[in-house]
Amino acid sequence: MIIDWKEIALRKYEQIKKQVSDIKTPLTLLAILVWNNASSLRYIRQKKKWSEYVWINFVLDHLDENIEEKVLLEKIEKYNNDKNITGMIVQLPLPNHIDSKRVINLINPVKDIDWFNEKNQWKLLIWDDSWLIPCTPAWVIDIINDLKIDLRWKTVTVIWKSNIVWKPLTMLLINASATVISCNSKTKNLKQFTKISDIVICAVWKPWLLTLDMVNDKTVIIDVWFTVVDDKIYWDANFDNIDKNWNQITPVPGWVWPLTVANLMWNVIKSYNLNK
Repeated sequence: MIIDWKEIALRKYEQIKKQVSDIKTPLTLLAILVWNNASSLRYIRQKKKWSEYVWINFVLDHLDENIEEKVLLEKIEKYNNDKNITGMIVQLPLPNHIDSKRVINLINPVKDIDWFNEKNQWKLLIWDDSWLIPCTPAWVIDIINDLKIDLRWKTVTVIWKSNIVWKPLTMLLINASATVISCNSKTKNLKQFTKISDIVICAVWKPWLLTLDMVNDKTVIIDVWFTVVDDKIYWDANFDNIDKNWNQITPVPGWVWPLTVANLMWNVIKSYNLNK
């Protein structure tokens, strides 16, 4: 069964609009873009589109790619102190002459709606989910909640390895009392873990890593990313075969991008509440 992530996203956007309408202060999302990277421009357009849809002001500070790091840091300090800016993002990647880590860690943690600042990242380790939640892990949890799955009784295999998604997602699942198995593309005999799992979440950028024989007929598969080979898109899960087995699975083609942006907008609201 295909998981209708678009319907989940639309419901969340309507919840966001309701919350924004109840807030008397205008909310503003600032995006800092340092160059004309094609992917970055596409992401920015999506963020602008959905910000306007939920009545959040969107401001873009588009900077030249040759900007000095010092000047960029000064701009961030200015926006940190600007009460009209509710939340901000610095669109990655940045040019090679700029220290991305230094830039991200300068953002006020309360305004860091992308959840990249180190001060935000450690909070999940101490079971603090009242703060800003990273957007991609948040939508994975959204899908699980929408399916009315009680994680306290479930085994979840996460096939991943990254600071921005894998670690916070693992912490969110652990905090929800799931039994979590952490794997990656180099895990030996991956099938022994996925076969016993109630949920498999994968984003390894390896075509058809997860095949039908690696899951049971009740396994829920949440596939997060894809790989392009010879202009053809491949997902981690062999969707066509697994879907025929009637497993619940995120759709291919298609992507849960609207859910990622929805959680970014949700973080703008949380940022406002934390700043009050």
